[in-house]
Amino acid sequence: MWQEYEHEYAEFIYYTPGYLDKEAQLWPVRAGRSVAKPNYKVGPKRIECYSIHVVLEGKLCLEYEGNKTVLQRGDLFCLFPGRTYDYYVLPSDPLLQMSWLAIDGSRVKPLLELAGVKPDRPYGEKLVTPRVRSAMDRIVGALSRVERWNPSVSLELQGLLCELLAGIIPDTAPVHADEPSSWIRECMAFMDLHATEGISVQQVASFAGVHRSYFSNVFTSQVGVPPQKYLQSIRMEKAKRLLIETDASVTEIALSLGYPNLYTFTRAFKIYYQVPPLVMRAAGNK
Repeated sequence: MWQEYEHEYAEFIYYTPGYLDKEAQLWPVRAGRSVAKPNYKVGPKRIECYSIHVVLEGKLCLEYEGNKTVLQRGDLFCLFPGRTYDYYVLPSDPLLQMSWLAIDGSRVKPLLELAGVKPDRPYGEKLVTPRVRSAMDRIVGALSRVERWNPSVSLELQGLLCELLAGIIPDTAPVHADEPSSWIRECMAFMDLHATEGISVQQVASFAGVHRSYFSNVFTSQVGVPPQKYLQSIRMEKAKRLLIETDASVTEIALSLGYPNLYTFTRAFKIYYQVPPLVMRAAGNK
């Protein structure tokens, strides 16, 4: 539902990801549409996920880390986690209009980089083709119809997110023939399947049939995180879900996820989430 705010007319839509979204390492968080007022200004602002903004009409100025750029219809920009941004309307006719989509997951950053959208250049010019605009509209529409999470909703959104990101990646995106993404995807599937068995990076490299250091370098460059951190993220996401969605004891969860004992798991969990497992369980059940 559209509402009037101090700087804009806007619609905000929120989504709570389920286990299928998390296992896909790509999910929506929130979305919306806005029409700016003449005094529209946002920032300085930091967010915890990735927020893609599509400029539908008008002009704005984006400021980031001492840089400044002017964006207009057909351009897009992305707010990256933990970085400070300011953006504000520039005089134009028609008024500034945008759609935006906040997403998260370990797959987001490497996919954005294929489109040339990176923390040091968080925007793309003329990337908003009719295909991209249609995908964005359908995502916002799908999210606005969600009443409660279910697998069908998750799969529909996964398809739309992939279509949106595919639309902004040019056909000329670099592909390394000696580092085919297909085998990295196979390794990721292997890791997703066996992470809870306590597998090591060396075992994944052996599965791929390459030296560990080579595997680690290629995996990090294509996925955006080292393989050890990717394995850890899988275990921690599953640990969080088990804590909140089941009554399994912390010891049971620790051993089920491949940790040798309760202490090792609790220490790893606290370092990852900054809170102990039982605190996470209590917060999630409120």
